[in-house]
Amino acid sequence: MEMELSESAGNLGGIGAKTRRANLKQADNGAIGAAEHWSGLRIVIVGLCFLLNAIDGMDVVIMSYIAPVLSADWQVSPETLGMVFSASLAGMVLGCFFVAPLADRWGRRPLIIIAMSAITACMILSGFARSLTELVALRFIIGIWIGAILASMAALAAEFAPTKQKALGVAIMNAGYPLGAVFTGLALAPLLPHYGWHMMLLGAGIISLVIMPLLFVFMPESIDFLVRRQPKNALERVNKVLARLGEAPINRLPPRAETSGSFNFGAVFHPSRLRATVALWIGIFMGFMSLYFVISWITKLAAGAGLSVENAIYVGAIMNFGAFLGTVAMGKLSNIFPLQRVGAVFLTVAAAMLVVFGTVAMPLPVILANAFVMGMAIYGGFNSFYGLAALLYPAAVRSTGIGWAMGAGRFGAVVGPTLGGVLIGAGASLSTVMIVFAVPLLVAAVCALFASPK
Repeated sequence: MEMELSESAGNLGGIGAKTRRANLKQADNGAIGAAEHWSGLRIVIVGLCFLLNAIDGMDVVIMSYIAPVLSADWQVSPETLGMVFSASLAGMVLGCFFVAPLADRWGRRPLIIIAMSAITACMILSGFARSLTELVALRFIIGIWIGAILASMAALAAEFAPTKQKALGVAIMNAGYPLGAVFTGLALAPLLPHYGWHMMLLGAGIISLVIMPLLFVFMPESIDFLVRRQPKNALERVNKVLARLGEAPINRLPPRAETSGSFNFGAVFHPSRLRATVALWIGIFMGFMSLYFVISWITKLAAGAGLSVENAIYVGAIMNFGAFLGTVAMGKLSNIFPLQRVGAVFLTVAAAMLVVFGTVAMPLPVILANAFVMGMAIYGGFNSFYGLAALLYPAAVRSTGIGWAMGAGRFGAVVGPTLGGVLIGAGASLSTVMIVFAVPLLVAAVCALFASPK
């Protein structure tokens, strides 16, 4: 399948124009499009990945914010609410495993555009859902397409970031998720009581619709994909992207790899990467388990602890603001210290913050401070796995490698909210629940140390 969508929205690579050379060059696969510094288009591409992840954060976390009102409106039990939370997460598992690898055959750009179109349509339809079955089905479909593009966004952010700042590029992309969640919470807190949760879901879909034109205008195809797959007019398309980047064109493509276009799962489990891949999968599973429990239940738990719905939403929002700063801090620190060590430290701090949240009685300002640090640590630590995955796998299987790792991990994302609902429905205390979900973060911290490429 090949989509010929507009890929020439003007030359945004003026900043890097000084790097042009007079003569055409024949670059090897790994060097084509590589650069040491940011250019206008590189900033735009990473910024778009950031924005798309912010939309995904809004689409996923909005269910946490509307949970108290939804459960009261439809008389939903904690166990059933846990299943509602897990619907989109279960869809993400399928998307990561079975749809994300298609980016290594079709291209990153077409898959992202198709996925965002489906997400937008389902979010708008969610605003008109009149039964739990309809809502769960729509959330499941949204999850499939969110899972499908996470790997492509990480791969594009890593590819177009400067050579020595790829981990930072991925960290910036990941920072979009919590920031989208922050603004969603700040918008919902005053609006939800007046307009209801149906309008909130509809509004989220409309915001996604407004963003769509930016993808058609500014998002280029991956150079790595064009060089490996070599679809029709590949050389011309590569040179168009290079021109927009402010880089010199090439006069021919390197020989096409024999395995180009295949899923090539054997490369993901190559003996040189086997230990790191296993550690990556386990770490992501454990991290997702605790992360999505916190994302899904923090607002409901805060409301159940006696806070008003509005203040409970602010707790979730401040946690996600901390997550944004934590993700950026992780990316910056990874340029100074080994990424796996930074991730392990963040995840250990996150485990401690969960225990404090569940066992220590605190006034609202201290609760907000705790939520802020919790968000910094749990998001920053978990998102180190995206950077580790991007560094672990070569370009030919990067979307497949990241997608499968995130797909395996998202079983944890399904287990987390569901287990939380079971524990809460069974009457487990807040301290017990938080301690239970602190343990997987410690396991994830250990795995991060072994998930780096040799």
